[in-house]
Order: sequence, then C-alpha cells, then structure tokens
Amino acid sequence: MSGPVIGIVGSGGAYGRWLRGFFQSRMGLTVIGHDPVDADSQTPEQLLERADVLLFSAPIRHTPDLIRDYVHRSGGREQGRLWLDVTSIKAGPVAAMLESRASVAGLHPMTAPPKSPTLKGRVMVVCEARLDPRWQGWLKELYAGLEAECVRATPEHHDRVMALVQAMVHATHLAQASVLREYAPLLGDLQALMPYRSTAFELDAAVISRILSLNPAIYEDIQFGNPHTAEMLDRLLGQLQQLRGLIGQSSDSARAVFRQQFLLDNRAAVGEDTLRDGNYSFERLGYLLADLTEQRAMSVHLPQDRAGSLRELLHVFEQHGVSLASIHSSRTPSGEVHFRIGFEHSYAPEVLAAAAEQIDHSGIGRVLGR
Repeated sequence: MSGPVIGIVGSGGAYGRWLRGFFQSRMGLTVIGHDPVDADSQTPEQLLERADVLLFSAPIRHTPDLIRDYVHRSGGREQGRLWLDVTSIKAGPVAAMLESRASVAGLHPMTAPPKSPTLKGRVMVVCEARLDPRWQGWLKELYAGLEAECVRATPEHHDRVMALVQAMVHATHLAQASVLREYAPLLGDLQALMPYRSTAFELDAAVISRILSLNPAIYEDIQFGNPHTAEMLDRLLGQLQQLRGLIGQSSDSARAVFRQQFLLDNRAAVGEDTLRDGNYSFERLGYLLADLTEQRAMSVHLPQDRAGSLRELLHVFEQHGVSLASIHSSRTPSGEVHFRIGFEHSYAPEVLAAAAEQIDHSGIGRVLGR
C-alpha cells in the first residue's frame, strides 16, 4: 500500500475500529494500532517507529496524559510526522500534542461512529494547530475522503461551542429523563407516554434513547471534561429558575414578562432566516416520523449495489398496481442499505404478497420481516 502508515492509539474502541476500516478500505493505507486491553495489538514503541500519522482515539479524561506519555517515549522521533486526535474536547489534547515536534491537528467528528463508510452528511470540526506543507495537502485528501462538512476552529473556541452544542443538549435531555423517571410511578414510563406524543416529544424521546443507549463514559466525560460546562449550567439553571418564578407569580404581568423574554426576545435573537430554516427542518422531521410509523409499509434490502436496482424494485410495484406514499433508506449495523416503502392505500394482502414474492424470487431484493 502507498501513502503514510497510520498508527491508531485506542484502535479497539468504537471510533478506532471505524477509522481503521476507513483508512484501509477508503484510502488504501496500512494501519497499525495499539489497544491497551489487546495483548496482540502493536506496542507503543512499534507505533512510534512505524507510523507516519499517529491518531489518538481514547477516552477524553485520559487523552492528554496519554499523548504526553507518547511525547516522552518518542523523544523527538516524531519530527516530520503528523499527530491527530478525535476526542470531543480539544484544548487539552491539542496542547499536549504541541509539546511534541510533530505537525498537529485536532479533529472532532460530530457523530458517533456511523454505520456508513464515510462521514457524508455529518460535521467534523477541524483544529489545525501546526502543519508543515506536506501534511496540509494530505489532510485535504483526508477531509475529501471522509466527505464530512468541515468547520475550522481554534481548540478554545471549539470547547466553548461544545459546552452548548454537546454538554447543554445532553444535560437537558438527561434531566428530562430523570424527571420522566420520577413521574413513572404516577403516569407510566416513557413507552407508556408515547401514545400521547407530539412531534417535539417524540424527537426528545429519540435523543434521550440515543444518549442512554451509547457508552456512558463518553457522556460523562463531555460533562466533566469540558471546563466551560459549569458556566453553561449556571446560565441554564438561571433561565429555568426565572421561568419557575414567573409561573409561581401566575399573574398577567408575569405572563407579559414571559412572553417578552422567553419568546419575543429569543425570536429576535435567533433571527427570521434561521427560524424559517429551523421550522422547515422540524416539519420535515415530522413528516419523516409520520412515514416511519405508517403500518402500510414494506422493508426491502437490495443486495446489488448498482445503478438501476431501485428502478427495478419500483417497477415491480408498478406491475402490481401499487402506489407508493413514501420511500426511505437506512443502513444496518452491518452496512446493509434497507428501503422502507410506504403505500398510498390499504391494498389487499394478496396484492402485496404477490409483489413481495416477485421481489424475492427475481433476485432484485429481499423483503424483510415476512
């Protein structure tokens, strides 16, 4: 394989595994890695000897000290090489990498390791701290290969923004989850509340479920590892306390203050263009949720990744006189693309059964859940 050798510190973690696959399959690079819990992985010394690019993918709380250990072990051999990290906090890791003689950049993909082979449709924050010309060009190739929407920032600005974009969002949803838990003996658990859902409640429930389904250590470190979280929480608590005070007054004047400060002032601060775009996004998500809860639907996997496969699938429904209301794609953990197809009408079971039979026997696709 041509190109630099990639060394991943923490190669056994979720992002380490995803990055190994990306560098090998998408960029055709040699990848070596060290995982402290895997005795068969390469040693730190082997990474420092062989890796042209050293990438740290470790828990936030351990990353700065881990980087400093590699600086000490390297002893200057890293000069001319590139060091990267992919943690959710940037100031500490980037400062630690700058203690080396390597070129340095901090990367933060704003997503858990995706099921797709790239970060297409997702954001990645880029903090380029010290680069020689060789690595500037290579990083451009990396960003293009990742297909992420790259946003450039300093490590300090990144961490302040993450106190809002990550820590505040997680904190509010975790607080909601705790309130729901307290009300559960009286009103039922989250599942019992879903029949009463609004679109906003369903979206919040989805975020709560997402957070509680993933690695707790990640969310713990995002709260405790960002030095700006406490200030954000003080402001958030201040706003909630003010709202609670106004509701406690239960007067027309309190309502007027609420309307002005929480609605009109915030509307003006957000701006009409952003409100319009955000409201449109909310409506699209509402339509998507409605489509995905439609019972008149069929899920199909198309095993052949080639042009024209979807057209052949849709032609089957046309042959059977079936009109479609919606079609959405999703990817399974193993990487398969599934299409969920909703129908305009309640067709007779034998009509849909005949279409499904043709799909299966023709080899076009595989109907799921039959």
